[in-house]
Amino acid sequence: MMNPDPGHRPIGSHTPTSGGLAKAALPYIDAAGSQVAQVYVGNSRGWAMPAGDPAQDTLFRDGCAERGVATYIHASLLVNLGSPTEATVERSTLTLAHALRRGAAVGARGVVFHAGSAVDAGHAETAMRQVRESLLPLLDSAAAAGGPMLLVEPSAGGGRSLACRVEQLGPYLDAVDRHPWLGVCFDTCHAWAAGHDLAAEGGMTETLDSLVAAVGAERLRLVHANDSKDLCGSTRDRHENIGKGTIGEPAFAELMRHPATAGVPILVETPSERHEGHAVDIATLRRLTPAS
Repeated sequence: MMNPDPGHRPIGSHTPTSGGLAKAALPYIDAAGSQVAQVYVGNSRGWAMPAGDPAQDTLFRDGCAERGVATYIHASLLVNLGSPTEATVERSTLTLAHALRRGAAVGARGVVFHAGSAVDAGHAETAMRQVRESLLPLLDSAAAAGGPMLLVEPSAGGGRSLACRVEQLGPYLDAVDRHPWLGVCFDTCHAWAAGHDLAAEGGMTETLDSLVAAVGAERLRLVHANDSKDLCGSTRDRHENIGKGTIGEPAFAELMRHPATAGVPILVETPSERHEGHAVDIATLRRLTPAS
């Protein structure tokens, strides 16, 4: 599970696909100057699992390969393997299976999903059993096929989260026997919302050190670099442009020089009405990246 291209941090953004995967995403990638892209393959807030257009899949996969752009899929935001509602767990599992299939079709490296929540205090132990029972077959199948990895993303906290603090990733991975096909996606806004003081001097470094201590540096496969509109510990996931929010630019400079992020793709999911909005945040992160 070594990260590719040690020392290089490809930078890109979440990328819209409305109007056709290749038709929409490739021009956006070019305009934003992305070296890595993340897309949805269904409604981000729904359970629909569209089959996709094989022609668009091929154009997107080949177009990204020609550009040297690594791609990732973000699963529906409704996914919650820890839910006390049986139907939600079943739909979540099917949605992840669909995202893995679509990821394989478009050449994605990984599928990001939120760690989930037990919702009720008394459901926590059962919730972790559900995580194990749902994820292990998916991880085994994806690994056997050489398909995309699953990447668990800690939440912003609140609502009996199964993993929001980075140290909680250890027990989450233990639930699936630290399966080699389960990686981690670290989101700066989520970590800030969950109470990690990234804005303090050395705060980002300390948080990443804690993540490495909990799961190992090789598990960190993707970073969502997002500033925040809210205060530390708010449990609110409202993204802001890099350096324009409450986390601030110095924390992102720490992110870009931490050894754990070497070779790890960095994606912004910041507010943007046009390509240029993400281009500015991508350029900011490149400016904050130390010379090799």
